[in-house]
Amino acid sequence: MEVPLPPAWKPLNIERYDGTTDLDEHIVAFITQINLYTNDDAIICRVFPTSLKGAALSWYTQLPPRSVDNFNTLMRLFSAQYATSRPHHITSAALSNLRQQDDESLRHFMERFANVSIKIRNLNPEVALHSMLMALKPGPFVDSLCRHQPTSMDEL
Repeated sequence: MEVPLPPAWKPLNIERYDGTTDLDEHIVAFITQINLYTNDDAIICRVFPTSLKGAALSWYTQLPPRSVDNFNTLMRLFSAQYATSRPHHITSAALSNLRQQDDESLRHFMERFANVSIKIRNLNPEVALHSMLMALKPGPFVDSLCRHQPTSMDEL
């Protein structure tokens, strides 16, 4: 905390973390912003509490003196404290539960499908394509897809 900040230091432009949202997202946002200005570990540790508010800031202020010797230690302690704030990540199995409803337009279903698929980490494009084809309601569009099966989501 005794390391001086650079002379032209400006506060980071990120939303302050209160302990209730995705901690990994906050860490990535913080590191991305701070690395624009410095990679000095001591400065990074000194600036980190300015990215906190509420319960998270209270947690930080209650850390035992000299318990943080570098940024990795701080991130390990922070991650352990707020591990339950990580969102539940969905898998490609969630796509198998999607079905286009009888009264649902293709456009609306494609939007709903896209909203689920973008939340799936490392989604295999072939799995996405297969899931989409299986989820569509029977009709002329699906019949045309059976005759000329697309090889990618872009082609679909």
